[in-house]
Amino acid sequence: MGRPDDLVRAVEATLFAAEAPMTAEAIAEHLGGADVRGALAELAEHYAARGVQLVERGKRWHFQTAPDMAHLLRREREDVRRLSRAATEVLAIVAYHEPVSRAEIESIRGVQTAKGTLDVLMEAGWVRVAGRREVPGRPVIYATTPEFLAHFGLATRKDLPGIDELRAAGLLDPVEDALEAAMDAAGQADGNAA
Repeated sequence: MGRPDDLVRAVEATLFAAEAPMTAEAIAEHLGGADVRGALAELAEHYAARGVQLVERGKRWHFQTAPDMAHLLRREREDVRRLSRAATEVLAIVAYHEPVSRAEIESIRGVQTAKGTLDVLMEAGWVRVAGRREVPGRPVIYATTPEFLAHFGLATRKDLPGIDELRAAGLLDPVEDALEAAMDAAGQADGNAA
């Protein structure tokens, strides 16, 4: 490539025409092995305050509408499909504990998980089969997908909220919080008695 900005323009054109988000490695391979990381950073900075933004989700780059402009593009009412409580619980377990088997999900939830629950999450494109655990019986293990990260606006799973953030948002069961506080108090009392 001739001028330095030719690489930036080539990366921009590649991502604009891509049918799906691309990894930096795939972009580099498409452009003959060029080092594209600097060009991606420059483009992300260039588009940061614009109507479209270049974002990285799950190590894949793509253009998306700026969040404050999304309302301008909605022409029809979205058909909201709510997840059942079981599906929400399973999705959270997979996201926080991946890769995880069905038996591990059931152990964490304390109840049996219907096969249809995982099917719903796989149909939504948020959970995928990640292989098999190398233990007797070789159970299937599940993990989240780049589509999960993109849908929830996460760059990586490290961006998932922690327990303090969930508690502050009121998303944790108050009964569980009270039980945890009582157990902590009992543990401290035992420690003082010893």
